Amino acid sequence: MESRPACVIAAAGEQDVAAAVRMAVAQGRPVGVMATGHSPSVPADGAVLINTVRMDGVQVNPRTGSAWVEAGTRWRQVVERAAPHGLAPLNGSSPNVGAVGYTTGGGAGLLGRRFGFAADHVRRLRVVTADGRLREVGPGSDPDLFWAVRGGKDNFGVVVGMEIDLFPVSRLYGGGLYFPADATGDVLHAYAEWTRSLPEHMASSVLLAQNPDLPAVPAPLRGRFVTHVRIAFSDAEGAAELVRPLRDIGPTLMDTVRDMPYAEVGTIHHEPTDAPYVAYDRNVLLRELGTDAVDTLLAHAGPDAQPPFITELRHFGGAYAHPPEIPNCVGGRDATFSLFTGATAAPGSRESRDRFLTGMRPWSTGGTNINFAGVEDTDPAIVRTAYRPGDYTRLTEIKAVHDPGNVFRINFNIPPKGMTARPRP
Repeated sequence: MESRPACVIAAAGEQDVAAAVRMAVAQGRPVGVMATGHSPSVPADGAVLINTVRMDGVQVNPRTGSAWVEAGTRWRQVVERAAPHGLAPLNGSSPNVGAVGYTTGGGAGLLGRRFGFAADHVRRLRVVTADGRLREVGPGSDPDLFWAVRGGKDNFGVVVGMEIDLFPVSRLYGGGLYFPADATGDVLHAYAEWTRSLPEHMASSVLLAQNPDLPAVPAPLRGRFVTHVRIAFSDAEGAAELVRPLRDIGPTLMDTVRDMPYAEVGTIHHEPTDAPYVAYDRNVLLRELGTDAVDTLLAHAGPDAQPPFITELRHFGGAYAHPPEIPNCVGGRDATFSLFTGATAAPGSRESRDRFLTGMRPWSTGGTNINFAGVEDTDPAIVRTAYRPGDYTRLTEIKAVHDPGNVFRINFNIPPKGMTARPRP
C-alpha cells in the first residue's frame, strides 16, 4: 500500500521511540510502527512512522528459561540464541517474521498446540503509550494494559521490548510432504480424519498453491499445483508412526520430513521471504472440518480453481484452546482450524477467494485471526471478530484510558470507547 507519511523515524532505542510519539502527539499526527518489512495496513499519509528495525537485541537467560527481545527482532535471531541452550521460543513458521508484532497479535506457531499462543507466555513488556511515557507492563504493573497488548497488537502503544518464556525443545520430527494435484482430494480428506486424534505435540498444516515456474522453486515442484502437508512433532517417540497414514496416501513429489534440530524449524514451511510481493490476505477460523467442508474447499480452492489463490489450513485445538495462566485478550480459542487465503493482483483472484470464504461460512466460528488479516480487513467491524464480544468491549474501554485520541490508528484499529470511526491521518 502506497503511503506518504510526514516522516519516518529510524529508532535506535526506546528513548527514540518515546520522543517520536511525543513529537507526533504535539503535531496532532497519528503514529504507525514498522519493524520487519510489512507495509502499513492502512494509508499512513501524514503520519509519523516509527521503524524499529535497528532495535534487534536478544538476551537469553537459560537459568530462568526466558529471553528479552527488542522491538525489531526477527524470530530467527531468537531461535539462534536459544538453540545452544536446548531451548526454543514460540516462534512463527517463518524465521523472518518480527517477534514482537507476531506475539502481540497472539502468535500461532509450530509449538502452539503443545504450549499455546505466544502471547500466553509473555512475562513483561516495555511500552511507550500515547502520552510519550515508557511503561513497564506486567501482571503486577498496569495489568489492564498488559492484558490488552497481548492480543491487541499496537493499538495501545509501541512495544519496545518483551520478556518471553523459552521451552526445552531442541529437536523436531518435521518437514513437508508434497503431493501432486491429482492427489489433493485424497490428501485433504485423509488429513481431516488424521487430525481428529493427534497428540498436542503434533502441529500440522496444509498449503494448496500453484508454484511458479522459476529456478528458485525445487525442480519437482516447479510450475505445478502442489498440496503441501507440513509436519512438526516435538516429542521423541512414535513420530514416524504418527505420520505414516499421510505417507500411505500415495507417492509424493518430495518428502522432507525428518529428525532435525529446532534451529532448522524454518525449513518446514519453507515460506518465500526473499523479495517483497503484493498479496491480499484474508482468513476465517473453523470450528470443524468434516467431509462437506473438505468438498467445498476442494471445489473452490483445489487445483481446478480459477483464477488461483493460495489456501492454507492450520490445525488449532490442543493448548490453543486452554485459557492462559495470566489472562489476555487473544481470541479464537474455540477454533479447530485456521483457514488462510492469499489472493494476487491478477484479475478475478480476490473475487474467487471471496466466493470461497463465503462458501466456508457454515463451518466458521465467525472469528478471524488478527495476525492473518490483510489490508481489506481493517474496518473495526472486521477487527472486532478477532476477539470475544466482552473482550472487545473491554479493549475499547482500555483504549479510551490510554489512547483517547486514537493516536495509534495506523493498524488494525480498535477505536476508543465513544469513538465510532477512525479519524483519517
